Amino acid sequence: MTVLKYAVAALAILPSAALAQDGDENFEIVVTATGAETSDDRVGLAITKIDDETIERLSMSTVDQLLATTAGVTATQTGPIGGFSAVRIRGAEGEQTLALLDGVKINDPSAPGGGFDFANLLTGNIESIEILRGANSVPWGSQAIGGIINITTRLPNEGVGAGSRIEYGANERFTAVGHANYGAGALRASLGGGYFSDEGISAAAGGSEADGYRQYAANGRVEYDLSPAATIDLRGYYADSRSELDGFPPPNYELTDTAEYSTARQLAGYAGLRLQTSNVAHRLSATINDIDRDSFDAPGSDAPAFFSRGKATRFEYRGDWEISPALRTLFGAEHERTKFDDGFLTAKSHISGGYVQLVAEPIANLTLTGGARLDDHKTYGSKATFSANAAWRAGAHTVVRAAYAEGFKAPTLYQLFSFYGDAGLQPEEAKSYEIGVEQWLLDRRLRFALTGWQRRTVNQIDFDLSAYRYNNIARSRAKGVEAEIELRPSNRLTLSANYSYTDSEGRQENVADYSRLLRRPVHSLNVAMDWNAFDAVKLGASLRIVSDSRDGFGGSTRIDGFAIASVRAAIPVTEDLELYGRVENLFDTEYQTVAGYKAYGRNAHFGLRAKF
Repeated sequence: MTVLKYAVAALAILPSAALAQDGDENFEIVVTATGAETSDDRVGLAITKIDDETIERLSMSTVDQLLATTAGVTATQTGPIGGFSAVRIRGAEGEQTLALLDGVKINDPSAPGGGFDFANLLTGNIESIEILRGANSVPWGSQAIGGIINITTRLPNEGVGAGSRIEYGANERFTAVGHANYGAGALRASLGGGYFSDEGISAAAGGSEADGYRQYAANGRVEYDLSPAATIDLRGYYADSRSELDGFPPPNYELTDTAEYSTARQLAGYAGLRLQTSNVAHRLSATINDIDRDSFDAPGSDAPAFFSRGKATRFEYRGDWEISPALRTLFGAEHERTKFDDGFLTAKSHISGGYVQLVAEPIANLTLTGGARLDDHKTYGSKATFSANAAWRAGAHTVVRAAYAEGFKAPTLYQLFSFYGDAGLQPEEAKSYEIGVEQWLLDRRLRFALTGWQRRTVNQIDFDLSAYRYNNIARSRAKGVEAEIELRPSNRLTLSANYSYTDSEGRQENVADYSRLLRRPVHSLNVAMDWNAFDAVKLGASLRIVSDSRDGFGGSTRIDGFAIASVRAAIPVTEDLELYGRVENLFDTEYQTVAGYKAYGRNAHFGLRAKF
């Protein structure tokens, strides 16, 4: 509770500085807090939104790179692009991060822990990313323990337009991305596609053979107005990826160069109907998340050495009832069916749930949100989840937030029904608390935010060596502070930074003492500068500093902390064409995020962006 005490003390001081300030409000619209569009000054949860301008300015190849630049988020990867990438929020497990893409839950139902592998999610044709830090299962259900990452591809707009990007750089990395938009009358559509290849580097830190990666991807959204009050909403995403890997061959079973590779094909689809009746907005949808993975010992292999097939189908209804200007009710119901097949086991399960949230403004400038959810799972039965949060607009430029939220994670099909499974597993459960303030000064040229949080998780599923199967034998506790600051001294210059302190520990039921959780650095700092130097010429630099972490059995291996600097520039060629470039890991720092796996050294890339 020490962290929260310090945060409360800070909140007592900060709001008074803004009471005399005047200015126009300028807040983001977010959906991860309640499951419906809400202004972020009316929610008590910590949310970061990465917009299309930021994505374009940073020009990073993968989504996990972008996420690692935000407060409270860490990303670890087994080698180059294509190696398994886990994204952890506030020190929770990577499998406790819920990932959404255009309204579809994209966590892998065939993975043992049910997490999403961010290795295959590139930044091409992504318009925005929302990161909610903290538990929030009431509107979102299972897996929302650490937080939620909500990714949106390019939205269809009115008019006709197109854009493309082509890039080349170190390790023979090549990127080609394009999109087109059409909107007229009742029809709006956005279609995109991309190709990415990278010869890579050796995944094994002691290896010399490069491990490459290749992906084809396509995405699309179509909206058609049946009437002024009814709209058909169709969305789709497909990615076909191939990753070269290093493995642990006999006789030494140590990580080294191998000819292994894997393929992955993911299809995410959404079909929905939006309907407005009086003061109630309705949304009906059906979604599918289909993932096929194959692992091969070497090129030319007749059959995969291992494969997995996972599918999740969801049917959902969400309602948004504006009872009065000061009272809003959000409610919904969903049914999800999951299936898993690896050649040895075919398993199925289902879960149904419903929730209700009340959003009220009992007095001016205070928004209170409370909710409850009930889920019924095929194997473990019913689970209730609750949440409550408050947002107080203490002045024209001050928002004070406080939240209590619960999260749960249902056991996966592999944990329930595999040879190592146990059909009696219970869901993992978490309770989180946070309090924070967001402050603007100097005519909104200076913004800073401070959040203190803590979370306790019980019934965590881990492999029980004594029983040689999965069991609810683990628990964890985590607390931390997140600080963000952004300063715009002029219209041409922006300075920003965020710092995260994350203290996360865990233990098994038969162990008395807690120990530091693996691959979780305690301290992380991101600093960035962007300068519009000469009219349309854009220059930027970033610095990421991460402290030591532990890895290996029992935390026996230390991963040294590191500092990574990057620079970037963009220069207009014509009104519709821009030349850009960046150098990542400018000082060629040797570092790892997973013990034994190499990360990229200095690498430079340049490209052209066109808009029509």
